[in-house]
Amino acid sequence: MGMFDGKKGLITGVFNKQSIAWAIADRIMQEGGECGFSYMPDKPDDTRQKNLRRIEKLTVGNPSVKFIQPMDVTNDEHITSIMDRCKSELGQIDFMLHSIAFALPTDLKDDTIATSRDGFKLAMEISAYSLIALSNAAQGVLNENASILTLTYFGGEKAVPGYNVMGVCKAALDSIVHYLAHDLGPRGIRVNALSAGPMQTISGRGAGVEEMLDLYDAIAPLGRNITHEEAGNCGAFLLSDMSSGITSEIMHLDSGYNSMGSPGRMLDRIKEAQAV
Repeated sequence: MGMFDGKKGLITGVFNKQSIAWAIADRIMQEGGECGFSYMPDKPDDTRQKNLRRIEKLTVGNPSVKFIQPMDVTNDEHITSIMDRCKSELGQIDFMLHSIAFALPTDLKDDTIATSRDGFKLAMEISAYSLIALSNAAQGVLNENASILTLTYFGGEKAVPGYNVMGVCKAALDSIVHYLAHDLGPRGIRVNALSAGPMQTISGRGAGVEEMLDLYDAIAPLGRNITHEEAGNCGAFLLSDMSSGITSEIMHLDSGYNSMGSPGRMLDRIKEAQAV
């Protein structure tokens, strides 16, 4: 018997097999859960429909996948439509995963001080406000004691050079988690965030993940980076009844990196390199 037997929910933001959202969804379905998926719409002139094809490659033929549907979170009609689809295909839902973030490449690569006004508005709307919009629209389809999970990163708590405007967005997202947890708490609905360490994902590569991976490997107490399997396990736990007493939490899954106040064992590596 799986911990998601009889449970149904919405998964947003899966891009490909390396997505953290997919690792979580895959574990949920392994544990008996049923899922509907939203994905970023393809551009009107993209005749190849690359985004649709990517998610179809992961989901077609899986009986636990009840629907896939494009959703633009800057469009309220799209959000309403996805909730209507949840209602018709799944009924009331027990969990919702928010895995949505975006910033213009120029704003992401430039120093934070150079972020454009329009770029800032867009990044905040998609990466932070979308959690409010989706949670509000989902109120009518969320069961009592349901769970909402979003994905954040340590760059919202401390300055991480290279993460830039996305770090500002994650700081806002973290705050939204706390306020939504308060708003939805009377219904027993929990709202949490998973703060995973760097991983080989599309968004990770956009933020210079290679350097971050080396840094975490050298500094984290466990002396290694996390795996997709660990992200899937932790995310599924936070969306399950196993975490029924946890809400308004920013859970770090980063081999302990966030706890360090100095480079730790990395100093030993530097000393060894200097001695050669």
